[in-house]
Amino acid sequence: MSAVELVCRRCGAALGPMREVACGCGSELRVEGGILRAVAPQRRGYYEKFLCDYASIRHAEGRGSEDPAYYRALPFADLSGRNSAQWRIRAATYRYFESRLLPAAGLDILDLGAGNGWLSYRLAARGHRPVAVDIFTDACDGLGAARRYGQFPLVEAEFDCLPFAAAQFDLAVFNASLHYSTDYRRTLAESIRCLRPGGRIFVLDSPLYRRREHGERMRAERRALFQAQYGFPSDALPIQEFLYRAQLPELAAQLHLTWRIHQPWYGWQWHLRPLRAALTGKRPPSRFCILEARPAAFGVTA
Repeated sequence: MSAVELVCRRCGAALGPMREVACGCGSELRVEGGILRAVAPQRRGYYEKFLCDYASIRHAEGRGSEDPAYYRALPFADLSGRNSAQWRIRAATYRYFESRLLPAAGLDILDLGAGNGWLSYRLAARGHRPVAVDIFTDACDGLGAARRYGQFPLVEAEFDCLPFAAAQFDLAVFNASLHYSTDYRRTLAESIRCLRPGGRIFVLDSPLYRRREHGERMRAERRALFQAQYGFPSDALPIQEFLYRAQLPELAAQLHLTWRIHQPWYGWQWHLRPLRAALTGKRPPSRFCILEARPAAFGVTA
């Protein structure tokens, strides 16, 4: 699949280049449907209810398509027309990331929370070497859909238990996915383990609030909405769902990171959301941005 080296996360043994392999401790990495399966059997049950709920919501929202052109057009166009407003935000984020933060070519990149693989597809087209990682392997909206691209490795793995040997990647990119972590410190520490010296982490399109209570209100509203629409609140896992500003220096101190905040332009309608919320007495909305983390000294800059 690639020259990326694997490691057994149960016993720490080196497993060699990425492929189907069994470790002497009894753990196995299997390839099924073109996806390297690195989630331990005992962990699959932990995720089962969450993934079932997630698939139900994503399918109801009209994610995915039978047309391969749908995937190749992302994030710049939603050919289904079902989620165009969200993809406009994703496209603006990606354009900023590509033009201002992403080197020209030649990097080994972890695409964490890769979903249908559109970001890995774009990275590979620019001459990078992405590895797409997710626990969602759905054929329309998960790693099963990413098989349509056929240009990069696909790995089913947990954020906090990546099957890669240390210090192999130049970038780790959380593509609208870090907020699905159940423990930001553990998740970021695991991505740092996989980075080479000088490597960086980028967090794209995860909601960032000025205050924790605003994010908690969003979470309560979201669960009530899902209960009303789908019959369940989508809370099978204790995922974080948002970040807040005071959290960034806390994580920086714990993990010896330096944060930098980059702000793409999403248009006047998006820019004026906080003002509209204040005038109507609604909860302050989240801010979308790009968070860049360097394993370095403590600090937050904007």
